Amino acid sequence: MSGGLRDLPVDMLTSEEAEAELAALVAEIGAHDEHYYQNDTPVITDAEYDALRLRNEAIEIRFPLLVRPDSPTRRVGAAPAAGFAKVTHARPMLSLGNAFDEEDVREFIARIRRFLGLTEEQAIDIVAEPKIDGLSISLRYEKGRLVQGATRGDGATGEDVTTNLMTMPDSELPKKLADDAPDILEVRGEVYMSKSEFLALNTRQEEKGAKIFANPRNAAAGSLRQKDSSVTARRPLHFFAYAWGEASDPIAQTQWEAIRRFEGWGFKVNPLARLCADVEGLLSLYAEVAANRGRLDYDIDGVVYKVNRLDWQERLGQVSRAPRWAIAHKFPAEKAITVLKAISIQVGRTGVLTPVADLEPVTVGGVVVSRATLHNADYIRDKDIRIGDTVVVQRAGDVIPQVVEVVADKRPQGAAPFAFPDRCPVCDSHAQREDGEAATRCTGGLICEAQMVERLKHFVSRDAFDIEGLGGKHIDTFHEEGLIKTPADIFRLRERRDEIAGREGWGEKSADNLLRALEERRSISLDRFIYALGIRQVGRATARLLAKQYMTYDAWARGMRDAAIHGGEAYEELINIDGVGPSVAGDLIAFMAEPHNRDVLDQLVREVAVEDFEAPAASGSPVDGRTVVFTGTLETITRNEAKARAETMGAKVSGSVSGRTDYVVAGADAGSKLKKAQELGVTVLSEEEWLNLIGG
Repeated sequence: MSGGLRDLPVDMLTSEEAEAELAALVAEIGAHDEHYYQNDTPVITDAEYDALRLRNEAIEIRFPLLVRPDSPTRRVGAAPAAGFAKVTHARPMLSLGNAFDEEDVREFIARIRRFLGLTEEQAIDIVAEPKIDGLSISLRYEKGRLVQGATRGDGATGEDVTTNLMTMPDSELPKKLADDAPDILEVRGEVYMSKSEFLALNTRQEEKGAKIFANPRNAAAGSLRQKDSSVTARRPLHFFAYAWGEASDPIAQTQWEAIRRFEGWGFKVNPLARLCADVEGLLSLYAEVAANRGRLDYDIDGVVYKVNRLDWQERLGQVSRAPRWAIAHKFPAEKAITVLKAISIQVGRTGVLTPVADLEPVTVGGVVVSRATLHNADYIRDKDIRIGDTVVVQRAGDVIPQVVEVVADKRPQGAAPFAFPDRCPVCDSHAQREDGEAATRCTGGLICEAQMVERLKHFVSRDAFDIEGLGGKHIDTFHEEGLIKTPADIFRLRERRDEIAGREGWGEKSADNLLRALEERRSISLDRFIYALGIRQVGRATARLLAKQYMTYDAWARGMRDAAIHGGEAYEELINIDGVGPSVAGDLIAFMAEPHNRDVLDQLVREVAVEDFEAPAASGSPVDGRTVVFTGTLETITRNEAKARAETMGAKVSGSVSGRTDYVVAGADAGSKLKKAQELGVTVLSEEEWLNLIGG
């Protein structure tokens, strides 16, 4: 976890804080995915989970250069559970991005217009349908017969649950399709259990002393994952079809037509689905479904919107784990009223002082809450929040709840305004607030234990050195007792093996396990090594870009030192890396210019071996590995679409022209970039030549 960062609003995060927060969110969301997708035992509510993902996505939007390769936005669900055969989906089963209010929905439509280059007058038909809270399933039919059924799993690989699916009646899940179905067809949808049948099942389970399910979704998932298919056969499961994967022949030209074909093949589709012509139609259906949600006999948690035209879906494509042409409009989170007992101050890895409300425990959206964010000193002052106040708490848009307002007429007599501290509660250094910033920061730097320890935790975290058995509590203890002060000290723990083995709670075996884990991590990839250093603005994505550019540790370290000469060749090489630029370059140069940091690196590389970067195998496309710059106005596709297509074919898209640029694609009214390309002798392609090169 990232301490006080979790309570800091996204718009207040520095890039370094954002990087730390994204690392913590990856681990936390991954754990919840395992609970939900593998074990059918979620430990948080859907609203709480959505808040985690929303914060992650909001940080990525504000800091696009920090997006991590293992980001939750790049994966779906969790790996298949043990005990079932694995099925690789012919086409990935994607998840969906989320919309939480009217503004998000309007922006979704606006993004589609921008990406496709559509005018305001051009209608965008959207299929809207309730989002069923069940278990996503893919059904594979060959020659019209059901041959395999699999769960979504992690989106690429799921669990083979064919035998259990076969027990469902044909009226719910047809085993044979009509002759007009494609020879190969994957139908996708949601297996669910009705609310009334769920209650009846739990009654029977209670009478037998068997497992009681928390909700219909868990009951449906648990029923479908039974090792004994006869148990599944006794469970009342249903299936709504709404999508498809591989198909040997086109099944439709629109989403709406595809739904009608599903019906013709014997599948049930949601009767509340509607074809809408504009945003107002979407919002009207959303309001209607939300108003009638309680009367439905199955659980839903929102409404899904999908672009109707399949050719537009194809052009829009996807971003990481989610399609650009669809979004889930989720229902709002709940609020509750409680009493604020105290305000505590947390200090994060970068020294930010974050106020947190300690509350009388209250249930919000099915979860007992005892703490909530107060963001910063301005937030407390503007809302006039005082200790002893009765407050409204909400779970929406942040990972932990937030205090959204004070119930003024219930304020206790004598409650005084909160005095935000001007000293760090950890190291007692002066805490100051820079001009133009909302955050108050400790000035203690490396002498502040809160910051020092968090930097070490980042170093050993999952996406950095990933040292098994050296968790946050161990870092806290080892640092407190003087065993580790710098990253290199971690790998010198072998010299203190007996001391560790003699510690309370350790012993010979656990000490040896830790040292074995350390030895296994003495070799690390260049990108993970760079990320582990905790350089400001250098997240996993940027670290990988740097590793790909410089290939070896020596070349990277030399390049960062040489880049200190602004305008020099090394500096130009650094800022021309697509996704780096002058701001990130400045932080990299500053890091390497600091003697203390160079000393840390020198110590560290004496303890570990940094592996050369291995470029992924070539995709075989004519632009794989080439650097491309787009300039001017493109006529047949938008700039965003051109960039997305280039990147999917393995090209590197840059915003500036240099001697390392391979192609400049020049549209109408191309300016200085075209001129520079001509001066440097870079190959210039017209839009038509570019499309011919990549195959249309």
